[in-house]
Amino acid sequence: MSIYALSSGPGISGVAVIRISGLETKNIIEKLTNSELPKPRVATLKKINKIKENELIDEGIIIWFPAPQSYTGEHMAELHVHGSIAVVRAILDQLSKIENCRLAEPGEFTKIAFQNGKINLLKAESISDLISAETEIQRQQAVKIMSGSSSEKFNLLREKLLKILSNVEAKIDFPDEDLPDDVIKNIKIDSEKIRKEIEKILNDQKVGERIREGFKVAIIGPANAGKSSLLNYLSNRDVAIVSETAGTTRDVIEAHLNLDGYPVIISDTAGIRESKDEIEKKGIKLALKKAEDADLNIIVIEPKSVDFTGFLNDLVSEKAIIVINKIDLGYKNVNQQFTKFNPIFLSIKNETNLDELINQIKEKLKNKFVNLNDTLITRERHRQSLEACVNHLKNFEEKNSKEDFDKGAEDLRLATRHLGMIVGKVDVEEILGTIFNDFCIGK
Repeated sequence: MSIYALSSGPGISGVAVIRISGLETKNIIEKLTNSELPKPRVATLKKINKIKENELIDEGIIIWFPAPQSYTGEHMAELHVHGSIAVVRAILDQLSKIENCRLAEPGEFTKIAFQNGKINLLKAESISDLISAETEIQRQQAVKIMSGSSSEKFNLLREKLLKILSNVEAKIDFPDEDLPDDVIKNIKIDSEKIRKEIEKILNDQKVGERIREGFKVAIIGPANAGKSSLLNYLSNRDVAIVSETAGTTRDVIEAHLNLDGYPVIISDTAGIRESKDEIEKKGIKLALKKAEDADLNIIVIEPKSVDFTGFLNDLVSEKAIIVINKIDLGYKNVNQQFTKFNPIFLSIKNETNLDELINQIKEKLKNKFVNLNDTLITRERHRQSLEACVNHLKNFEEKNSKEDFDKGAEDLRLATRHLGMIVGKVDVEEILGTIFNDFCIGK
């Protein structure tokens, strides 16, 4: 079975790229061009025709990649044609009529590349991240993962665990043979070293996930303090409805921003106040939950909100910036309870001191995106596998101290398996669908 798909973006463009991969690729190209295959990896101008009617569809560049020297490891070809919707549709229609040739599923080209050993799971995921990158720091992280340093680290740790496991299994297989004292001692030392290395990787403040998913900022505060106006200003567009009527925002409204290359997801939330309205009460509950999960909270109040101390005391922390809005209304005597939080006094209406707020947000971003580790964790599945590995190593160390080698070996096997799942060194069919379904069709 061969697969095909439009790999470039849909819509009108100067050039569109259609990919074909599989055993039938050679025959498919010959049928479309009514000529011999071009030389491998040489861009060749060819006429592309309807298969049975011999009617010209377009003239374009064809590049032929014989297996195994291709992206997928199978026979593969790329058709570079004019990016007309009609041209692309006509070629895809001809491909659909060829026997044993079907439209590719999302990420199927990359999935085949993984299955054929051309890439590992980490590289596959980094390719997806690179395609999705919207900011410079996201691009840099994806390229760093693609370079293979993280894969090399995880493979090295896995090989060390396998070496320990081989010594443990030797003791199980030959119980009458005494392992040298230095081997038993090294088993204990090495397993502890590996565990501490993984714990160091895990202690990364989730920088990799923040870069990939976006730094979460929640705008919270009492009703009618100017939260929606601030979201609109930072987004440079009207994302949220702004009204003088308190309680306009009931649900969480999100916008994706690029602040100096840092990806940010900023959320406007319902005004926090006492309410009997069931819908508004649910919105307030969502607001408090969003504040709890955020990396940074911007607490927006106004000078007359002097009775809101309970809310402030609950949410003021290292991850909060206090903003006193509406200074244009002439409130001069701000209650002293606010000044101890070093607030930023601003007027969103008159755009007063907003630069100071943005600079503070950027400083918070820089501090959160600092990671001294070369090995990056970019997905929750990586973190879960590493945490499971650490737990099994702890179990092994406890049993190892009692020389309970049979049970200790199983803990080592499980620890090794969880490390292998990150790069795809074990049977990981159950997670392949989740990973590759996030890809676009044609990749």
